[in-house]
Amino acid sequence: MTDIPILSIIVFLPLLGAVCVSFIPGQNKPFIKLVAFLFSFITFLLSVSLFFLFNPSVGTFQFMEFVPWISSIGANYSIGIDGISLFLLMLTTFLTSIAILYSFRSIGSKVKEFMIFMLFLNTTMLGVFVSLDMLLFYLFWEAMLIPMYFLIGIWGGERRVYATMKFFLYTMFGSVLMLAAILYIYFMHQKATGISTFDLQSLLAYSTAYLPFKTRLFLFLGFAIAFAIKVPLFPFHTWLPDAYTEAPIPGNLLLAGILVKMGVYGFLRFAIPFFPEVSRDFFYPIGILAVIGIIYGALIAYVQKDMKKLIAYSSFSQVGFIMLGIFSFTDTGMTGGVLQMINHGLSISALFLLVGMLYDRTGKRGINDFGGLSGSMPVFSAFLLITILSSIGLPGLNGFVGEFLILLGVFKVNIALTAIASTGIILSAIYMLWMFQKVSYVTPADREVKKLPDLSLREILILVPIILMMFWLGLYPKPFLSRIEPSVKNLITVTAPGHFVAPVASQFLSDKKIPEKTFLKSLPGK
Repeated sequence: MTDIPILSIIVFLPLLGAVCVSFIPGQNKPFIKLVAFLFSFITFLLSVSLFFLFNPSVGTFQFMEFVPWISSIGANYSIGIDGISLFLLMLTTFLTSIAILYSFRSIGSKVKEFMIFMLFLNTTMLGVFVSLDMLLFYLFWEAMLIPMYFLIGIWGGERRVYATMKFFLYTMFGSVLMLAAILYIYFMHQKATGISTFDLQSLLAYSTAYLPFKTRLFLFLGFAIAFAIKVPLFPFHTWLPDAYTEAPIPGNLLLAGILVKMGVYGFLRFAIPFFPEVSRDFFYPIGILAVIGIIYGALIAYVQKDMKKLIAYSSFSQVGFIMLGIFSFTDTGMTGGVLQMINHGLSISALFLLVGMLYDRTGKRGINDFGGLSGSMPVFSAFLLITILSSIGLPGLNGFVGEFLILLGVFKVNIALTAIASTGIILSAIYMLWMFQKVSYVTPADREVKKLPDLSLREILILVPIILMMFWLGLYPKPFLSRIEPSVKNLITVTAPGHFVAPVASQFLSDKKIPEKTFLKSLPGK
């Protein structure tokens, strides 16, 4: 517990900002933009303070807060972070500030409503990463759909309604399965102990050590499908190209940079620790699906003519590496997977920003619509090259560290999957460098392209922080890895076979002579 509820302040400050913006007259657009950005930026600065206050030697939750909420059903306002959620929290506040700053020029209509939805979305995303009560987590998870639905549906492209409905229906389908799994565990725990609770640790201990394997299998599938849709994992990916293509650029930053990470985070926080044996048995099914996604996404990206779609399929391909690392159940692979979530969020956001800056100038995003930009827009081309090299994992940039750790970890488990997945890196280099060559050096068909103005000071200031983070993570990742590794090792420890089978638990499982309440009290951490 901390004296200052810093996590609550970080989570709800953007919501307070949304309320403040709602009282500003809609005609006063400059002030609306300023207030929205200040609230998002202050939230980011507060999240940075967690980086320095966080104890890297501890792998369990820190900055925990607990307030009784709905006592009649055992729901509490319980939040905290570990080394896994710390950087996802920071990435969320960072990209939200960048997205709002970029929207100053790209969003011209209904600015007030746009900023309200962006700030509200920020709060819901932050809430997902800090929740230690399963009902609270589910509410934040579902509430996130509301602002994203409107951001794509109102400010998106021509096919925004179709893309919005597809995204909404896919996510809702998975959420229903997850809710059913949560409620089943809740009621079974209540029946066994007489205690009503949505507490993460209590339900985790019960489900891990007591529920029959077949039951855990079906419950795992309920969680896994919900999270696989959000990642997305092949074959649950078909919502992604439409949503990415039609979303406004600020929405792209949060959709690709943050929302898809929630699926991976869901596996790490719920599916894997709740059902460790089932999760380990699913290494090959999920590993194979991840590798299929890596190769399939890369091949589809190569034939795209629209830069946004190319980036969308590139993102789909890259998250396959993250899933592969997470399900390796090795210190190296899982740490690399967590780090790669941050790396992917940075590189994919920068790519979408650069495409958006071209679109703002021309209203086009086709690869063949551009050419020779290295001459007319040298600063833009330099940023694009660095971002592409980061995305394909060039040593010295952030993408290399994460991918190397993932492949190293997976190699310890299965050499064949490692070898096949490695071809995805080669394919990504091919289509990304091909896009750069077409956009920057090929003579454009439209002569007006040669007259495009280079990046403005505002655009440079938007990109520079992301580029600096790419180099920092690529050259000196130790401050990040040192905070991630203890939490990953703790996760591996608590999900190791037999971890929850204490002597009393073993006796209970063998002859059923120990009362269930006594059994539950014997579990670690109870």
